[in-house]
Amino acid sequence: MRTLIILTLLAILVMAATCYESHESMESHEYLNPFINRRRANDFIQADTRLRAITQERIRERNKAPQEHQRELCEDYYPCEMYAFRHGYAAAYKHYFGRRRTK
Repeated sequence: MRTLIILTLLAILVMAATCYESHESMESHEYLNPFINRRRANDFIQADTRLRAITQERIRERNKAPQEHQRELCEDYYPCEMYAFRHGYAAAYKHYFGRRRTK
């Protein structure tokens, strides 16, 4: 019984020593306000260069050259693609899609 009381007191002492909130931890600014605003957060986190490259690729996909757009249209239509193998994509596009007028 005496050893149980001594072990309990020892456990309480160890718990009090490890869970004590020191004055040094209260000095930190994060203790009062753990969150920072977006502008300060972006100051120390650098943008990922891969993400920037992916974004640039998406912009390039939206703004394609007219020749590339014509070639893709021709590749999607099988007779135009076969014609392009012999005469080129510009001639094939003009042959199959050149007469169209869209408004």
